[in-house]
Amino acid sequence: MFGPRSYLPLASAGAALIGLVVAGCSGGAGGSGPAPAAAVKVPAGALGQPGEIRYCSDISSPPLEFYSNGTTPTGSDIDLGNAIAAELGVKPVWVNTAFAGIIPALQAGHCDAIISQLFDKPSRRLVVNFIDYMYSSEAVLVAHGNPHHVTGISDLCGLTVAAETGTTVTDYLAQQSKACVKAGRQPIKVQTFLRDSDALEQLALGHVAAYGTTVETASYDMSKAPGTFQFAGRPFGQILTGIAVNKPDKALTRAIARAFAILRRNGTYQKIMIKWGLRLDILK
Repeated sequence: MFGPRSYLPLASAGAALIGLVVAGCSGGAGGSGPAPAAAVKVPAGALGQPGEIRYCSDISSPPLEFYSNGTTPTGSDIDLGNAIAAELGVKPVWVNTAFAGIIPALQAGHCDAIISQLFDKPSRRLVVNFIDYMYSSEAVLVAHGNPHHVTGISDLCGLTVAAETGTTVTDYLAQQSKACVKAGRQPIKVQTFLRDSDALEQLALGHVAAYGTTVETASYDMSKAPGTFQFAGRPFGQILTGIAVNKPDKALTRAIARAFAILRRNGTYQKIMIKWGLRLDILK
């Protein structure tokens, strides 16, 4: 099985919580040692469990979040979350959560914050606070050689496309499908899957003509399977991506924002982005 999201070289209440992993600040499994000294004080009661910060994340989207050796959360978002936890003087706990239900999981108290390449959209700002940390874009992947001659999302009319449930790319596909019908063409047949990696697998098996995801994940997928996939057209829909905290939790939002600001000042954030091949021309 191929990994789901990827990088550019230089996101329902009933959705299941798939697993729980406690990760130390280095990104490895464990976390049994003492919490690190805090650079930013977290107000009492701001976290669900004293001494730890629980992150909801769909750990199926490399290079931002995925499992190393099938058990250890890794990726740029994992490194960032662990580094923020270190600045807060608490242990990070990663709650593997299906993306379609990730905001309801936060609202239900299953975690304190979301780090999962969550796009900062106006509809989401109604229910969560964002600490933005990077830009992301959408992309369409096809099989190498582009057998259906797709040069962009407008060429997907009448084709079957796989994507992860609840992600922004499914909104783009739905909008384009309506445009196809309005133009007298066949609609796009969108197949959605609980995990991004499952959607990619459909393309790898030849069950769909294309796969919609973020450009970061698409690039990663191509790097791990050379000669298997290619971009169909240019990336589109660039948008800010952020850490999400429940709307009422203003104290925790401020604490995470201060911790992130420290990581930017001391170079840790930049090192994480470079390590995972992500863009640095962000957040001017």
